[in-house]
Amino acid sequence: MDSRTGAETQRRVREGAGLLAGAAMRRLDEDLEWYRALPAEDRSWVGLVAQAGITAFVTWFADPTRPPHGVSDIFAAAPTELTRSISLQHTLQLVRVVVDVVETHSDRLAAPGDERELREAVLRYSREVAFSAAEVYARAAEVRGAWDARLEALVVDALVRGDVDDSLRSRVAAIGWGGRGSTLVMVGTTAAPLDEVRAADLRRATRRAADDALVGIQGDRLVIFLGGEGDLRAAAQSLLHRFGPGPVVIGPEVQGITDSARSARAALSGLLAAAAWEQAPRPVQADELLPERVLVGDPTARRVLVTQAYAPLAASQGALLETLSAYLGTGRSLEAAARTLYVHPNTVRYRLRRVADVTGWDPLDARESYVLQTALALGRLEAAGAHDADTL
Repeated sequence: MDSRTGAETQRRVREGAGLLAGAAMRRLDEDLEWYRALPAEDRSWVGLVAQAGITAFVTWFADPTRPPHGVSDIFAAAPTELTRSISLQHTLQLVRVVVDVVETHSDRLAAPGDERELREAVLRYSREVAFSAAEVYARAAEVRGAWDARLEALVVDALVRGDVDDSLRSRVAAIGWGGRGSTLVMVGTTAAPLDEVRAADLRRATRRAADDALVGIQGDRLVIFLGGEGDLRAAAQSLLHRFGPGPVVIGPEVQGITDSARSARAALSGLLAAAAWEQAPRPVQADELLPERVLVGDPTARRVLVTQAYAPLAASQGALLETLSAYLGTGRSLEAAARTLYVHPNTVRYRLRRVADVTGWDPLDARESYVLQTALALGRLEAAGAHDADTL
């Protein structure tokens, strides 16, 4: 570029900064629907960014022999919160509008013969502005990600404790929990401590597996909340390889995040008790570990067994409770139970099928008969305690 002609173009560009800023603001309002929909305060910040971009270009164009620098200052005047109001895509649209405005006025601003050089300078500088925009959004995303991780940890801890209130609901919504469908909790351990990269990868995997997901990393213990309208048990199964060796326990499905503390308590109790059942599947449902959970002092498991097994049998007709007790007490022998009850073995077999219908646990299955035996023992203890209380 001829120095004399270049100086003239620089003077024209400097004097035309106000014209460019005004034209850019008009184009923003005419071309960008999202800009028109912004609140007045955010519109003013976007306008300030656009004007700062033009001013920065004018400053740089005054010395085009130096590489573009300081373009990050374009965004310095705007608050960080602006990145939540407009997306990176919107920001790039803003850059394109400003570039187009300068290009449109290049013939008027450039000295004769400098039109091409001015347009090339605008394109070069716009590239730097776009990179700056990406840097601003990446930095904001990094800060936001760290904050979300801390907030997620607090939410998971509160849900595990059962501290559910209105403030917790707002926090859950803030980290993207949609709240549609059911919720379940799965717990296990990690093979090794999770660094930030592995933790971020795990969170991405959980969000691909279900509509909603929360991840809690508590030392070597991993707690995952899954929610949505899909098959949550299948989603949990797909995440199994993300856990380390050892048991992985899935809590019962509940309705909504506010009731998820119940699923979390059952899953955590099951994780504590799973070592007592060496043949337990992986993953194992918390409700399949009811006897073991009773052994570690879980009152919910105790109540479930009494309510769903002992109480229905005690209230049923046809000597079902007596038959089950005789069957279990004689070493699970149909013939021995029949002799004890003075009935035919087929009668015992029929009554045991009725027990399965009433309780959902089959006495003829080795594992499920153990569940029923535990339920009978708990029910009798509860009945004896109530009798002793009445006597006193």
